[in-house]
Amino acid sequence: MIALPQHTGVLIVGAGPSGLMMAAQLLRYGVQPVIIDLKKGPTNQSKALAVQARSLEIYRQMGLVDKVLEGGKQAGGLALYTEGEQAATISLKDVGKTDTLYPFIHLYQQSKNERALLDYLTTACCPVYWETTLISLKQNKDNAEVILQSGNTNHTLLCNYVIGADGAHSAVRKQLDIPFTGDTYQHQFYLADVEITNKTPGDIVSLFLAKSGFAGFFPMPEEHSYRIVGSLPDKLANKADLNINDILPALKGITTADVEIAETRWFTLYKLHHRMAGRFSDGRCFLIGDAAHIHSPVGGQGMNTGLQDAYNLAWKLAAVVKGQIKQSILSSYADERMPVAKELLNTTDRIFNIITSRGWFSGLLKRYVIPNVLKLLWKNHQLREYFFRRVSQTGISYRDSKINLQLSRDTKIKAGDRLPYLEIFDEKKKAKTDIHTWCSKPGFTLITLGEIKEAYLFTLAKWITQDYRGGLNFFHLPPSNTNWHVFDAFEVKPGMRRALIIRPDLHIGYMNDVVDIEMMNNYLKNVVGFAG
Repeated sequence: MIALPQHTGVLIVGAGPSGLMMAAQLLRYGVQPVIIDLKKGPTNQSKALAVQARSLEIYRQMGLVDKVLEGGKQAGGLALYTEGEQAATISLKDVGKTDTLYPFIHLYQQSKNERALLDYLTTACCPVYWETTLISLKQNKDNAEVILQSGNTNHTLLCNYVIGADGAHSAVRKQLDIPFTGDTYQHQFYLADVEITNKTPGDIVSLFLAKSGFAGFFPMPEEHSYRIVGSLPDKLANKADLNINDILPALKGITTADVEIAETRWFTLYKLHHRMAGRFSDGRCFLIGDAAHIHSPVGGQGMNTGLQDAYNLAWKLAAVVKGQIKQSILSSYADERMPVAKELLNTTDRIFNIITSRGWFSGLLKRYVIPNVLKLLWKNHQLREYFFRRVSQTGISYRDSKINLQLSRDTKIKAGDRLPYLEIFDEKKKAKTDIHTWCSKPGFTLITLGEIKEAYLFTLAKWITQDYRGGLNFFHLPPSNTNWHVFDAFEVKPGMRRALIIRPDLHIGYMNDVVDIEMMNNYLKNVVGFAG
């Protein structure tokens, strides 16, 4: 085992998806973190199953998306049953095809996500210190000092920053005395990863709602493999040594069908919670993923939200550690991510309470209201797209963030929004590409649209080279018949210009109807906080 260092710029506590993504993103920006975890090694349990489009966009930016897509499968649709009878069926294929390169829900287990990220860390020579526990944490205005325990040995480590990615029972959060308020759902639940012999292999998620409870069947990438999630019958709540066979009678009652299980790969009972940390940062310490928020599994949001937390914080922290941007930018992490977590908690909590409730009113909602609402929603193109943007997390926006600046009259797309996915014909290279590929390199990206004289383009390039030294990439898109859809998306009419500065996390930071160096310089130095 490689010995722990005496000092690190960033210590990451927890090597689950959020912590591993945090480490991988820091490495992209040239910062080598130390990452520890109390476990013996990466999980071999499947755990979270859905990878949303926004997470796939991150994996694409990292060069990992092909591996992730090859190891999973797309969810083709959702079939809703009430009291054993099919009540609604909706297709999930290409539902968001106008929004993203990945218009689907991708089924790819958490364990596989962790392996993909661990391979990325290994390639960058960044080890994970397994079986290492955080014992104490103290901080002042200059640094944080932690004591770590590995085996029978204690180790003192001086850190510039500490990231708590250590789950719902976060030691970092407890050391900081940050409240974790919320509640526990009333009923107990079970989860089983199984091979089913009498169920036709497919890509349809089947959700069964009944007065006595609920059960969901989620197709997994492996042949004949399914994740079954359901509410535990009250009469089994105190039974010792419970196994999948004890569940089958209740499962048959809810589905009104026999389920023949050939193999059980994982079976567990658990309680579900919905909680959120009182603050996501404290001095030089930050919370991400389950350490900051936990909620119901509705919509497959949990793991993806943790990945987004890391994605949001990493570029800011890396820029501060490297002295490129002032430390004040770090406060924008909590400002941007706490509202997202709060809204997610509220929406998933309301939906999950309806699904799991055994009251008569919820029974009426499940049998008559939910299926009809689902059918009506899916017939409406705009509502269908709204649903996809919420579930895929492509609709998350930071318009109110203090590190964005909207100077354009554009009403559809504004600073703070995720940069839409748009295909482009690169006039310079005479090849097809897309606007996300233009923004794939670490750092901010300036994109100018419209007719701009070559001499001024040269002036822009010279300004960037002299003042930002790799911190700002630059692309120009002139008007052409092949690219008018890009101009239409940003409401740039003939004769107009537009300047966009894209943040490293693919959100628009700056938008203006004029291409002015002084105004862009003001944004980067006085709003973002570029040093020097």
